[in-house]
Amino acid sequence: MASPDRRAPLLEVRGLCKDFGGLRALQAVDLDVHEGEIAGIIGPNGSGKTTFFNVLCGIHPATSGQIRFGQHADITRLPPHRVTRSGIARTFQNQRLFNQMTVLENVLAGMVARTRAGLLPIMLGMPGARAEKAAAEQRAVELLGLFGSRLTPRRDRRAYSLSYANRRRLEIARALATEPRLLLLDEPAAGMNPSETRELMGDIQRIRDAGLTILLIEHDMRLVKGICSRVVAFDHGVKITEGSFADVRNHPAVIEAYLGHRAAAAA
Repeated sequence: MASPDRRAPLLEVRGLCKDFGGLRALQAVDLDVHEGEIAGIIGPNGSGKTTFFNVLCGIHPATSGQIRFGQHADITRLPPHRVTRSGIARTFQNQRLFNQMTVLENVLAGMVARTRAGLLPIMLGMPGARAEKAAAEQRAVELLGLFGSRLTPRRDRRAYSLSYANRRRLEIARALATEPRLLLLDEPAAGMNPSETRELMGDIQRIRDAGLTILLIEHDMRLVKGICSRVVAFDHGVKITEGSFADVRNHPAVIEAYLGHRAAAAA
């Protein structure tokens, strides 16, 4: 197992449970995420990974348990917009861009939680909002620049015209526009080819190097192995183990979750 981190966690989850009617989707999950790390969550489909993100972000209210973030602030019962303001941003499995807006406008839309004038006055350049618009556009261009030449030359194109990989990148840029401390990425490499996945790995590492903490869900084990300092495995809503990639990959419970009881017994 990976050696324990003695620093106070940025995110601290204790005993988190989520029920949907008679179905318990999360069962007493404990998880810490520390400042500056890239941690990964793995598990078969239906293991509770996305539900865990949805509860963290306030989309689904927790049935029980506690979520603490930052300066030990309890965010367990906060609605999504207040979770965002607290410093947590996320992307989704299914793309949720404003397809008829430009690349730059999509990033500006992500800034609404941090602006004083509001999104519409800023985008229209109304009096009193022009200085804030200029600063917002400068910051949006900087965020697009995190992805090299993939997004910046396309800043004035409509989002629907981007390639699949660039739409994924734009979603991340829009999430970064909320100025998070913790970025949650839900299957960021889904649908990407190996070359695009390698490029994405570099993107995620640059974002971490810029000062963010990242927790991601991913099925591509090459990505998880390549960039995650710690891996957490879920199955049937339960956290079954955590540690280094090698330790988690070889854990009997993980092998059973993916391949079945016979494979675990053989291992």
